[in-house]
Amino acid sequence: MAGEGLPVRTATQALGVTESGYFTWRTRRPSARSIRHTWLTELIITLHAASGATHGYRRIHSELTGTYGIAVSHGTVELLMRRAGIQGRTGDGTPS
Repeated sequence: MAGEGLPVRTATQALGVTESGYFTWRTRRPSARSIRHTWLTELIITLHAASGATHGYRRIHSELTGTYGIAVSHGTVELLMRRAGIQGRTGDGTPS
């Protein structure tokens, strides 16, 4: 926050959190879910690029579970693709 020029006290008051809570959050290690999502996102981006940016979340999910044996839900794949700003293409070439 200080890097953006906003005092920590002002920001924490606006967000309704304590300063000590903010500093605890800032120094906390990433959660297992966060680490897994980062890893999956990198893999999804790689698979999407390898498909020529045509595969949507259904095909990416199928490849992750079938080819790579990774247990992941459709919803997680869809969420991570949305967060990464990638999407598949329909049969006529338009984004899905």
